[in-house]
Amino acid sequence: MKQTYNELYITPSEEYSLFLDLIMSLSDEAIEELDGSIILRSEDDLEMVRFGAEAFAKELSCVLGKEIRVETRLCVKENEDWIAQYRHSIQPLSVNNFYIHPSWLPDEVNKKNIIIDPALAFGSGHHETTYGCLLLLQKYVRENMTLLDVGCGSGILSIAARKCGAIVDLCDTDEQATQSAKENFMLNHEDFHRMWTGSVQKREREYDVVVANIIADVLIMLSSDLTKAVKEGGLLILSGILDKYVDKVENKFSSMKLVEKYQKEEWFTLVLQRN
Repeated sequence: MKQTYNELYITPSEEYSLFLDLIMSLSDEAIEELDGSIILRSEDDLEMVRFGAEAFAKELSCVLGKEIRVETRLCVKENEDWIAQYRHSIQPLSVNNFYIHPSWLPDEVNKKNIIIDPALAFGSGHHETTYGCLLLLQKYVRENMTLLDVGCGSGILSIAARKCGAIVDLCDTDEQATQSAKENFMLNHEDFHRMWTGSVQKREREYDVVVANIIADVLIMLSSDLTKAVKEGGLLILSGILDKYVDKVENKFSSMKLVEKYQKEEWFTLVLQRN
C-alpha cells in the first residue's frame, strides 16, 4: 500500500446523473456520492478523470445551449486505510420487509435480507429511485410471476423480486454490471432464469412485470420496447425520473394505465399497466 492516495471531488452545477454515468465510464474505482458531489479515491493518478469531467461540462453546455459548470478538487492525502473508513460509513437500509446490508454486517431476523457490497455505484438501495422500486416490488410482485430487470446494475432489484418469489431475467448494457449482478446473486444464494449483456430488445418473451430504473431520457428512448415486453394486464415499473421529467415520461407511456406514482425527494417511480 502506498503512503498516499489521490482524492477527487467532482461537483456539477446541473445534470448530475450524466456526470455520474461519465465518471463510472472513466474509472473503475469505488465511487462515493455526497451532497451533490462525486468522490473518487485511488492510489493511481486521477488527473485524466478530472480533465474528462471538465471537458464534458464544456461539451454539455454546447449541446444543451446553457452553461453547465463543474467544480473539481484534486488533492493528495495520507493513506489511512480509507477503505475501512468507507466500510464503516455504509449503513444498512430497511425498506418494509427488505433489509439491505453489506456482507460484513449480520442479517436481520424476520426480514428478507439482501446482501449488496457497494461497488462502482451500481446500486446498494440507498438512492431514492432504488428505494422506490424496492418498495413497489414488494407491493406488486407475487410468487411465480415472471419479471425482467432492465439496466440491472448490481442486480439488487432482481434479487429483491426473486425473494418475493418471482422468476427473474435481467440485463444491462454494461458487462461490468452483469458480472456484478451475477456475483451478487451468488452472494445471496439466489438464482435467475436468464441474464444477458445488452438491452430489452434481446428478450425472448413477455413478462408479468418489467422494472427499469434508468434515467428519463433512456426510458423515453426505450418506451416502445419496454411496453412490448409487458404481458397484457402486466405491470411496468419505471424509475430514475427527476420531477422535472415526470410529465414527459408519463406522456410517452400514455398508452398504459397509470396505477401508482411514488415520489421520494425529487425522484419519481411510476407503476403502469398494459391495457
